[in-house]
Amino acid sequence: MSASDKIPPASNQYEVMQRFRARESWHVLKIMAEFVESAEELLGIEPAVSIFGSARTARDHDDYKLTEDIARRLSDAGFAVISGGGPGIMEAANKGAFYGPAPSVGLNIELPHEQVNNPYQDISLKFSHFFSRKVMFVKHACAYVVMPGGFGTLDELFEALTLVQTGKSRRIPIILVGSRFWQGLLDWFSDQLVGRGYINPEDLDLICLTDDPAAVVSAIFNHYETRGFTASPEERERLLNL
Repeated sequence: MSASDKIPPASNQYEVMQRFRARESWHVLKIMAEFVESAEELLGIEPAVSIFGSARTARDHDDYKLTEDIARRLSDAGFAVISGGGPGIMEAANKGAFYGPAPSVGLNIELPHEQVNNPYQDISLKFSHFFSRKVMFVKHACAYVVMPGGFGTLDELFEALTLVQTGKSRRIPIILVGSRFWQGLLDWFSDQLVGRGYINPEDLDLICLTDDPAAVVSAIFNHYETRGFTASPEERERLLNL
């Protein structure tokens, strides 16, 4: 087959492009609907804590048990718990909250592999796009708890750090759980990012590192002790313009 045989005639190319543009326009409306539906479903879920971590963590792993403990403590303290809705750490987070008094929320994502929705969700939302899902993680959380995980977890962590550092979202606690896992990354932040002047030393103050589930809850309450959990009008405006 020659190269010319592989390239459709110009008229066909135009028709293909027109069909693609029509599909793209409808896709934009689908994205808008995803934002609207999730915003309405999560209205009033305050205060809430978003918990991130690996989808591959086994149920008998210490990190799974620790996450479940943290989520239950948060629920007992009055916090809704938001996770990605899948297995592993996400399941542990939803499970701990599910058996507590506050809502357990799952922001599920459609993936070609790996994601299977866990059954411990009082509120279960489905997303086709990571970006709209991440907006909901940020918009409704008064704190982030980050357990050990892979690329997805790091993506969510760096998104949170960037939004807080740049002032696009309000300053909220970002709590890393698991010093053996996270300490090397924090050392690299200090040595390379601060050392090279890519971030300011005080940017590291955004992060709290702990191994103690009780300390997670305490860190959140300590942060909001003098200001309350309700976002100010200025903070709500920032969240509106993420």
